[in-house]
Amino acid sequence: MAGKMSHMTDRDLLGEAVAELYSSDPDEFVERRGALVARAREAGQAPAAKQIAALRKPTRSAWVVNRLVRADPAVTAELGELGDELRVAQDSLDGAAIRELSQRRRELIESLARRAFTVVGVSAPPAAIRDEVTATLGAALADPQFADTLASGALVRAVQAEGFGPVGRPTLTVVRGGGGGAARAPRSKTAQPARPAAPSAEEVRAERERRHRAAVAEAEQAASEASRAADAATAAEHELEATVQRLEEELADARQALAGARVQARRARTRQRSAQQALDRLR
Repeated sequence: MAGKMSHMTDRDLLGEAVAELYSSDPDEFVERRGALVARAREAGQAPAAKQIAALRKPTRSAWVVNRLVRADPAVTAELGELGDELRVAQDSLDGAAIRELSQRRRELIESLARRAFTVVGVSAPPAAIRDEVTATLGAALADPQFADTLASGALVRAVQAEGFGPVGRPTLTVVRGGGGGAARAPRSKTAQPARPAAPSAEEVRAERERRHRAAVAEAEQAASEASRAADAATAAEHELEATVQRLEEELADARQALAGARVQARRARTRQRSAQQALDRLR
C-alpha cells in the first residue's frame, strides 16, 4: 500500500478524496477528511493534503444531488438538453412549445428528485431539503455553466435560478433554507404580440407558489423545532427546580441534625468534665 501511495500524484490523491468525501454521508465528512489529509501527508504529498483540508462540507441537500449525479452521470445531460430546447422555444417566442417544454421540465425535475432520494435511501425527505434539491436541479437546467459544475458531483450548497428568461443567463443564488424573492418573468426581445406572455406568467406564478410552500414548510419546521426546544427547556427547568428544592430540604435537615449533634457534644463534654473532677477529688 505504501509503495502504491508513493507513486500517487497530488491530483490522484485529491481526486480520490473528492470522490470519497462528496459520496459519503455529510455527518462523516469532517472525520473522513482528517483521515485523508493524514494519508496524503504520509504519502509525502503536502500540497494535496492542503487542498483536501480546504474541501468544504456539503449540506444534506447538496449531498443528495451529488449522489444522484455520481450514480447517474447522464443526469446533467438530460437537464442540459431540455434546457437548450426551452431556450430555443423562448427565443423563437413559440408559446405552444414553451408550454409543452415547461411541463416536461417540471416532470423531469420531479422525476430526478425522486431518483435522488431513492439513491440515498430516503423515502420521505423533509420538505425543505426536497425543495432545495428540486431548486438545484432546476438551476442546472436553466444554466449550462452550472450544469457543468453540478456534473463534478462536488456541490457544497444548494442553488436556485431566479427565472428562466430567454435573454442572457439566469441569476443563480445559494439556497439558505429555502424561500427567497419571486422569480423574474422572462423578457421578450421585441415589443411583439404578448402571445407567449401567458406561459411565462404561469411559470412565474408556479415558481412563487413553490417558494411560498418552501417558506411555509421551513417556518413550520422552525416552529416545531422551537416548540420542542421550549418544551425540553421547561422540563429541564422544572427538574432543576425540584432538585434545588430537594437539596434545600436536605440541607435544612442536615443543619438541624448538626445543631442537635452540637448540643449532645456539649452535654457529653460537660459530663466528662464533671466525672473527671469527681475522680480527682476521690484520688
